[in-house]
This record gives sequence, structure tokens and C-alpha cells, in this order.
Amino acid sequence: MEDCGHKAVPGGADMQLEVVFTAEQIGERIEELAQEVAKAGLDNLLVAAILKGSFIFAADLIRALHGAGLAPEVDFISLASYRKSTTSSGAVEILRDLESEVRGRNVLIIDDILESGRTLAFAKDLISARGASKIMTCVLLDKPVPRAADIEADLVAFRCPDVFVVGYGMDLGHKFRELPFVGHLVEQ
Repeated sequence: MEDCGHKAVPGGADMQLEVVFTAEQIGERIEELAQEVAKAGLDNLLVAAILKGSFIFAADLIRALHGAGLAPEVDFISLASYRKSTTSSGAVEILRDLESEVRGRNVLIIDDILESGRTLAFAKDLISARGASKIMTCVLLDKPVPRAADIEADLVAFRCPDVFVVGYGMDLGHKFRELPFVGHLVEQ
């Protein structure tokens, strides 16, 4: 883990945020990912962002896809396996489903972090069962932990250390999503 500095946690006198991936690192990598997606030649592309954690990553990647010459349709699916905990419940539930038809479409699923694999596998299986032509998966972070589901992401921005991370859309009890970087909470 690259130590890019520490940031004070508002209201958290005994906690600091250790920066794991800076906003600059994330921005550079997103441009590279957009080029990789563009090279895949996915016509009639639907981007399916998994909410809530991926919303900032998805927005930045979608803008970068535009810069790479793509014009994807965008939709969102909200899945939950964490709720307010730092560990997965083991069950994935649909809180908000896609509105777009996926049958015969190329679909790029965007998620924030691949850990247990349950959420990404659930989304991929659901979209596959609905008749998508080709499905690619893209995650901001891939954490090297044992998977509960047999899945690997097609595109990964960063390999993440095995620590609980927040920021850049990811939260702890609905806090820290607004941070422009990915950080790890540490005690002082």
C-alpha cells in the first residue's frame, strides 16, 4: 500500500484516513480503462452501474468512455449485501432493478470493489439470464481475499490491500462517500 499521506477524519478525534489511492492515480487509471473498453469493440453498449458504491467511479468512467469515442446507454442497479456493516451478509438483494432491456445488448457492469464476489456474480448472472450478448465487468478495486463466488473482473483499476476502504463512493455507514480518494481508516 502506497502511503500517500494522512487526512484528519471530521469528528473522529482518534481516527485518521490513510490515503491508499490518490485522486490523481484514480483519474489516470480511469482514462486507461476507458481506452481498454473502447478497444473491446462493444457496440450497442449498456453500462450498468451497481449502486451505491460505484456511483462516482461509474460517472468518471462514463465520461472517460465518451472521451474515448463511445456513447453508451447508462442504467443503474442497486444491490445490497453490506448495509451498515463492514462485512457482507452473504445474501444479495435487489433494491432497485435496471430499467433498460439487456437482451441482445453488450453490457459493461461497473462495481466499486470485488471482495467476496457475491454482488458482481449476482449482477452478471442476472444480466446473463436476461439475454445479454456479451458481459464485461469492471471494478475500481480488487481485494485479494478468498471469494465466496467464482468470479474475476475483466477490468480492474487497482489491486487493493486487504483493509477496509472508504472514499470515492465507498462508505462506512453512509459516511465518506464524498472523498476524492480511496482511504483506509486508522487509529491514531
